[in-house]
Amino acid sequence: MYSNNKQFDNSWALILGGSSGFGLAAVEKLTSHGMNVAVLYRETAAAERALKERFAELAFDNQVNITAHNINALDNAARIAFVEEFSQNKKGKVKLLLHSIARGNLKPLINEGEKEALTQQDIQLTTYAMATSMLDWTKELIAAGLFHTDGRIIGLTSEGSDKYWEGYAAVAIAKASLESLTTYMAVELAKYGLKTNLILAGITATPSLKRIPDSERLIQHAIARNPSGRITKPEDVANVIYLLCTDEAAWINGTIIRVDGGENCR
Repeated sequence: MYSNNKQFDNSWALILGGSSGFGLAAVEKLTSHGMNVAVLYRETAAAERALKERFAELAFDNQVNITAHNINALDNAARIAFVEEFSQNKKGKVKLLLHSIARGNLKPLINEGEKEALTQQDIQLTTYAMATSMLDWTKELIAAGLFHTDGRIIGLTSEGSDKYWEGYAAVAIAKASLESLTTYMAVELAKYGLKTNLILAGITATPSLKRIPDSERLIQHAIARNPSGRITKPEDVANVIYLLCTDEAAWINGTIIRVDGGENCR
């Protein structure tokens, strides 16, 4: 069935990390409201085939364009090449830059038996992947004149930024950096019509969460804490990403928005 929803007609979302979890849920939600999407990800050939089939279904059902790019979004040359190609081949402006890259080292601070400790390089790589790369992508899009005059930049943080989760130190440092970066981007980029916000999702059973040591305990604890008796789903977060893209959300800037069903209240 075709969608007649053209709420975001001629606008694009650029999703960094859109092959699973929050990123993929955002693709599904935004396309259902008429937004074109460019999706960047790193996947195997087999996984990519299934992913492209899903994108083709969404594009057909919603009469939108979805372009898939199996590239390293953290590579400087790849970023520059993508932006140049996008500038030349796409019509419309980038309404949303969604930073949903989940790539980091999960190691203890100190060597413990066979567990290797975090290095400075681990911390630097994780911080760039999950925090400061958002700034590089933003600057590239601004320089190319690709942002919508009322654009959105959205990143993803977590409760682990200021609470202890085993093996999460490098990611926690990255998320804390991302929160500070968002404040500065919200102020300094407002003159370009950009609103920069973060979503702090409740515990969600994404592939990235499952890589965290003892993640099942985190899930069970979240279920017990949550007033609704369940953990957060990717579509819960995608719904808020969509809401932040609407005209009515134009005055939301520099904020961390909890999307957890009240999990944080207990």
